[in-house]
Amino acid sequence: MANPLKQLAGQTVIYGLSTILARIINFLFVPIYTRLLSPESYGVVTEFMAYIAVLQVVLVMGLETGCFRFANKEGIDPRKVYSNAFVTVFGISATFLALMIAFAGQISSALGYDGYSSCIIYMGGILALDAVTAILFAKLRQENKALRFAIFKTIKIITETAANLVLFLWFPKHCASIAATLGNEVSSLTSSDVWLLHFVPAHPDFSYVIFAIFISCIVCGILFIPEYLRISFRLDPKLLRQMLAYSIPLMIAALPGVVNDFLDRILFRYFDTNAGAWRESLGLYQAAVKLAVIMNLFIQMFRYAAEPFFFRRAADKNSKELYASVQEYFTAFCGLVFLGVILYIDIIALILGPQFRSAIGIVPVMLLSYMILGMLFNVSMWYKLSGKTDMAIWITISGLAVTAAVIILFMPKYSYWAAAFGHLASYITMFVISSVLGARYYPIPYRWGRLAGIIILMGLTYGASLLLDSVLFANVAAGTSSALQMTAKLGLHTLLIAAYAGMSWKIIRSR
Repeated sequence: MANPLKQLAGQTVIYGLSTILARIINFLFVPIYTRLLSPESYGVVTEFMAYIAVLQVVLVMGLETGCFRFANKEGIDPRKVYSNAFVTVFGISATFLALMIAFAGQISSALGYDGYSSCIIYMGGILALDAVTAILFAKLRQENKALRFAIFKTIKIITETAANLVLFLWFPKHCASIAATLGNEVSSLTSSDVWLLHFVPAHPDFSYVIFAIFISCIVCGILFIPEYLRISFRLDPKLLRQMLAYSIPLMIAALPGVVNDFLDRILFRYFDTNAGAWRESLGLYQAAVKLAVIMNLFIQMFRYAAEPFFFRRAADKNSKELYASVQEYFTAFCGLVFLGVILYIDIIALILGPQFRSAIGIVPVMLLSYMILGMLFNVSMWYKLSGKTDMAIWITISGLAVTAAVIILFMPKYSYWAAAFGHLASYITMFVISSVLGARYYPIPYRWGRLAGIIILMGLTYGASLLLDSVLFANVAAGTSSALQMTAKLGLHTLLIAAYAGMSWKIIRSR
């Protein structure tokens, strides 16, 4: 069992290199966004990203996982599998992009963003390019080309980073310099004065973020040109029907899941406490959620490596015992991430601009939510491995119903707190349902006592930190203590984290 676990850990690291870089850079841009953008403008970015996340699932149609399933089947040529998936997704994405371009003005007006039809076009381009390259990235994962996967992802990330830096830190100053030379106001500049004004305004706003992502997607699409040339562009109708029969239920199941993840962002428009400033509330919420990015980072790293790993190991004699061990290590590490963020929150919170720190209290709730979501990914592999993908639909719909109910009932009074607890309640609901169904249809010998012990240990460690802080470092939180006291507090928290790591390891290794 040790070798498969080491293989999974090694691939997690390789896939994670690009994912880590993306999340870290995105995290490092939070200070820029929360200082150069208003909470309202940052809220608009959040809303656009929610739409993108939901529509990506529709355009890929679940064919990423479908490719893994059929490319590993004996007697099926993997090249036909990926050719079918690519041609299908390409045709749907091209049609979608054409519609977005044709109706960009109407869509932007309907959303309340008159004058920003270009952002709708950028969003269409992002979605189309991401959907097409998603199939090619899946092919790299299937072929165990983790290094090429990481390189392509890294180039995409670097391009987005460079575009953001140019737009936020150089372009406004450049426009001001041109305006001064011409003796005009910056607002009077036209695209004939500065060519980039064809695409974005002279002053920083939400369109800068969307345009930077669009540029990175174009570069990523160019990187895959050699892969395009290897695609046969021929469909095998029989195989395609089988792939779609397997994949579309996954897409339908994933759609409520993604909507569940981003529904709160969408519903701020309709249910927030301060209806007149819902974009500001959304911006504050999103900034706080960004502090939980480290948990999401690890989960995304793990998922890239784990999904093909689980499929490859499905036929092994001891595969189910292996899956149970993976869940234990995963849960223990998530607990370490949770404590690492929460126990150093005094330092981490400084990343946000001062006007964005009022929502910091929801960070523990979101970290725990993401941890449960990662555990849910593991226990949900049963319906992918057994082919009962239709069951996933009802699991995710139940979670979506819980999220919607909590937000609709409580957001008008509690704003972003309702969004945070809506996620937690939803993920717990789906985890319980999936675990019960998995035990019936594809039983995996999870050692629930160990998992509960790890989570309880995490909670006790967090509780101990709160108790010790209230007794020993009451002035630190108020900002009136010395740097020495803050250092002592962080040192104590470090010892608590180390104690958790040692005790959780002991729980996992216990017989």
